[in-house]
Amino acid sequence: MKILLLGAKGQLGQTFLSHGGLATHGELRAASRDGMLLSGDRAAVGDLADLVGLLELLDEDRPDVIVNAAAYTAVDKAEAEEPAATRINGEAVAAIGGWAAAHGALVIHYSTDYVFAGDAQSPYTPSSPTGPQGAYGRSKLAGEDSLRASGARHMIFRTSWVYSAVGHNFLRTMLRLGEERDELRVVADQRGTPTSTSLIVEATLTALDAYRAAGGSANELTGTYHLTASGETTWHGFAEAIFSEAVEAGVMMRRPKVHPIQTSDFPTPAKRPAYSVLDNSSFVHTFGQPLMDWRDALRATLRAMSS
Repeated sequence: MKILLLGAKGQLGQTFLSHGGLATHGELRAASRDGMLLSGDRAAVGDLADLVGLLELLDEDRPDVIVNAAAYTAVDKAEAEEPAATRINGEAVAAIGGWAAAHGALVIHYSTDYVFAGDAQSPYTPSSPTGPQGAYGRSKLAGEDSLRASGARHMIFRTSWVYSAVGHNFLRTMLRLGEERDELRVVADQRGTPTSTSLIVEATLTALDAYRAAGGSANELTGTYHLTASGETTWHGFAEAIFSEAVEAGVMMRRPKVHPIQTSDFPTPAKRPAYSVLDNSSFVHTFGQPLMDWRDALRATLRAMSS
């Protein structure tokens, strides 16, 4: 089986490569926008803004599985660059889906809690009505819709509040600011579920194993799932947990004081969902893999960083 990993230089792509699990499933080829990996090794050129080049890569590689870990993720910048976000998150996914449908390939694609309006009172299920409130969410929903419409076999994994030990994310920002400052102010009226890239990778590999084992019944496993850690918190609660666990793991020597603030105290170009907890029970039921509590995943990430 040939596997093509798009977005190999991003935080999710890097976790796939460092984990090594994809390489045990078949012949793996990694692709990044500039054709390089952070290690300095060469990769295939997989720029989702270049649709012609993307299709040429697919024709050249002929993968059986396409893992699309690439995306336009600059949420605030997308408000001023919606066409660029839509090209990468929407049009490129449509192109991938069209190619996969014509060649019998499986597409594993990652989406976001931002496809929802963020005004719910209980966790969103995969079938809950969507209603993105910003350009980023609209671009990601366009990708979901186009992949479904393509007729390609696919697994769409919606996730949220993604972080890892590498890249640009809330965890790394808090660790940096916590070393620089004695006090921080963090939003406390937005609720969601922090999800580590390690959890996403492990769960994806479980889903891929189930798909391969199902053989002729594999199509029963395709569709849209919510792939997040379990539980929920606020950004303020996440920050407090980061500092507590970081001190415990020896990543930080002291913890700063974290003051809760309201969204209105920290205005941003893009509207953030007030509530974006995703119901992950269909993933757990279908693939038989429990998704650990977000606190346990955070603890594991920080312990790995300390070693």
